Amino acid sequence: MRIKILKYLIIAFMFLSGFAGTVFAQTTEAKDTSLDNYAKIVSWLFLLAVLIMFVLILVYGNDKYKYSGVRKKSPSLAKLSSMLTRAVPVEREKDIMFEHDFDGITELDNKVPPWFNILFYGTIVIAVIYMLVFHVFKISPLMIDEYVEEIRAAEIQKQELIKSGALINEETVTLLTEPASMQNGKIIYTTNCVPCHGTGGEGTVGPNLTDNYWIHGGGIKNIFKTVKYGVPAKGMISWQTLLNPKQMQEVSGYVISLHGTNPPNGKPPEGNLYVPSDSLKTNDSLKTQVKVPEDSLKTGKPKVDTSKIKTK
Repeated sequence: MRIKILKYLIIAFMFLSGFAGTVFAQTTEAKDTSLDNYAKIVSWLFLLAVLIMFVLILVYGNDKYKYSGVRKKSPSLAKLSSMLTRAVPVEREKDIMFEHDFDGITELDNKVPPWFNILFYGTIVIAVIYMLVFHVFKISPLMIDEYVEEIRAAEIQKQELIKSGALINEETVTLLTEPASMQNGKIIYTTNCVPCHGTGGEGTVGPNLTDNYWIHGGGIKNIFKTVKYGVPAKGMISWQTLLNPKQMQEVSGYVISLHGTNPPNGKPPEGNLYVPSDSLKTNDSLKTQVKVPEDSLKTGKPKVDTSKIKTK
């Protein structure tokens, strides 16, 4: 029965070892910190200690080790126990017994067990090594230094993500107006958008980008969203697989810069009249748009019905 239990314990330990190995491999790929390595070492030592404890319980729980007048011990274990404890046999306890007697209670003059001294002196050695490594020679950084370094590295990574535009989406995008961004946006527009929207944004297959009318909404957020997801039903592809968020932000800003340029051969207005909320003197940061009657699109002279103004 105990042999079966021991087999199960060994299988369980192997399973835990495999699981710990998998976790170690995954965290190693993620560039573990030294603190994580310390935690792994402690975990392995704990598992080893638990396994040893169960093995000892199984061994000493065997019937042949149960007390029957004279405890039977294996020679090797008896020798190891004697070395670690230096316990005086029962028949020799009178040699180390103090003379005083407290109501029949006597006291033995046992020496401190070697295992306790080993632990005590071991802590001193570890403390000296720790002081030399971390404080004198500074071979390894302190935990607070590791924390500060990780914070610094995280801040650098954050700034790199911001510069690359990885954090930009249709909700966080802002309008860029600096010359470098406008130039980048113009290059992207010239390379990808001219066939459908014309060199000056006058519109060919796609709509005119220079007037006040937008099919899918104006403003940096709406334009960015249209560029990002495209309009597959009308032949405009999704550009998020070809352009990164920063590039989509730049080209969206360039499209806004084309407003009011009135290029020649501009297409008639399409969509709804887009009016920024600031122009309507509202405190709402969202944009508003106006429905345009169909007849006004045919004549080219839109008639705005202010009663149909709605806020998106």
